[in-house]
Amino acid sequence: MTDYRPGVREAHLLRKKDNPLFPLAERQVSNEALATARLHDGLELDRFTQDFQALVQRAVTLEANAPSEAVLELKEQLDHSYQRACALPGDQSHIKAAIGKLLGIIMNAVRSGIGNDAYAAQQLEDEELAREAHFTLQETPLVAALTHAESPVAETELVPSLLSEDDAGLERCLSLFDTTQLASICAQAAEWLQAIDPQRSLAYAWRRLAIIQAYFSHLSAQTANQ
Repeated sequence: MTDYRPGVREAHLLRKKDNPLFPLAERQVSNEALATARLHDGLELDRFTQDFQALVQRAVTLEANAPSEAVLELKEQLDHSYQRACALPGDQSHIKAAIGKLLGIIMNAVRSGIGNDAYAAQQLEDEELAREAHFTLQETPLVAALTHAESPVAETELVPSLLSEDDAGLERCLSLFDTTQLASICAQAAEWLQAIDPQRSLAYAWRRLAIIQAYFSHLSAQTANQ
């Protein structure tokens, strides 16, 4: 049996609950607040289910000679649906598998339409690799929360949220930001940790600060060499 996965709102409250990286008032999360977050996540699941059923209906009734604009729009909506599914409560693996199958059918149709155009074929391959990387990224709960249309992570909660991630999850989250944003995150994280933990008793958080700083240095060097 698959473990229950909370939606982004409930997950963020659980991230803050009793977490010393957040201010005291924010880590005192009540059962009522969790229940409210769970309710809103459930309502989003209901909306998504309706939207996805309509999207599947559009996909299965799409004519073989449909204009490319219609095909591209459907493809973009399926991409977005995968991202939405990653933010939902419960096990959505069957939905994600269905999205992958529909995208595969659409991409095969697009591929057959380009004939022997090597440049177009390479573009499609690059697009599929980028999509696969994007989908993998969305499986990280904090990434799903940060990229959500109504992100539950307030601007002031970004640094403690990042410092609460495990090492692998943190690096995936950092890929969302450019060098300017990372510079700000580095400065804020160092200042925040110095303020709440000057004795450096939260060794795991200081290690994650080092990861953020190393990631920023590496990205800055890459950008400078371009």
